[in-house]
Amino acid sequence: MVLVFSASDKGGTGRSVTSCNMAYWLSMDGQKVAYLDFDFGSPTAGGTFEISRIDRGAPGGGGLHEYLLGGNGSAARVSVRSETDRVELSRSRHPSGRLVLFPGDRSGSEFTVLDAGMVRRCASLFASCEQEFDVTFVDLSAGRSIALALALQATMEPQLSDVISRWLIFHRWTRQHIVAGHGLVHGDHGLLQTGAQSGHDPNKLRNSVRYVRTAVPELNEAAGLRPAQAAWLQRQNDTLNRAAIRNEMGSTVVLGQTPVEPVLQCREQVILDIDVSARIANEETVDAFRHLAVRLMNRAVWEELE
Repeated sequence: MVLVFSASDKGGTGRSVTSCNMAYWLSMDGQKVAYLDFDFGSPTAGGTFEISRIDRGAPGGGGLHEYLLGGNGSAARVSVRSETDRVELSRSRHPSGRLVLFPGDRSGSEFTVLDAGMVRRCASLFASCEQEFDVTFVDLSAGRSIALALALQATMEPQLSDVISRWLIFHRWTRQHIVAGHGLVHGDHGLLQTGAQSGHDPNKLRNSVRYVRTAVPELNEAAGLRPAQAAWLQRQNDTLNRAAIRNEMGSTVVLGQTPVEPVLQCREQVILDIDVSARIANEETVDAFRHLAVRLMNRAVWEELE
């Protein structure tokens, strides 16, 4: 099994919607995929998968927040294709693939403390997913959150010692987001420091990190830009590439990127082939999600730094 942690230091990075789309395309490739909504203060994966009854988390308890607090013995789970309101999504499937959502709680909130019981229950959940699924996404709250610390501590539990963990750090293609992404990994109380305090090998943890650049704009006049705009954006792009290298986020540690997508500017959703066929969504966006999914599962991509 591969355990994939989706993280970002700022909100609005496209972390959740990109992760949901990657999970969908992996299921379309025949993988058994679990999606754990650990964005406890804003559990909206149900909305992205267009399951209206849990669009803001599971009502009345039963979700991951309540499970981690010990309020229920098992976490609620939902088959995305069986419960989605979107007919095209329910019909779009692979014979061997599965996509199961573990929602958060509608009445939940971000945790302010972390105790041994939460770590134990979290590790048990990860271990059970390891037995059932090929890939498990864990969509973490933004920033240096309890969710991040919980994931790092849980993955040090003995039953997860052989599980492959991969960390995806999502950021928009701006100077502020590059600096924030670097801080989340390398800064005080960031991923590496918190991981080391939890017992992780910092070098091994660093090698498990890749970056995903989101909403990267087209830079040429063919995209409808005036010549002056295209030239200015190209200069800014060159500056951002230099900033990414300085912040240890250069191309060698980038899993991939997604383009600006008009559909996602106003509605976070899974983008299907039918959306491209109807000329609603851009083919380049679907290609980007598929490319990210393929590279996520390609072992060579994760061995390049070793």
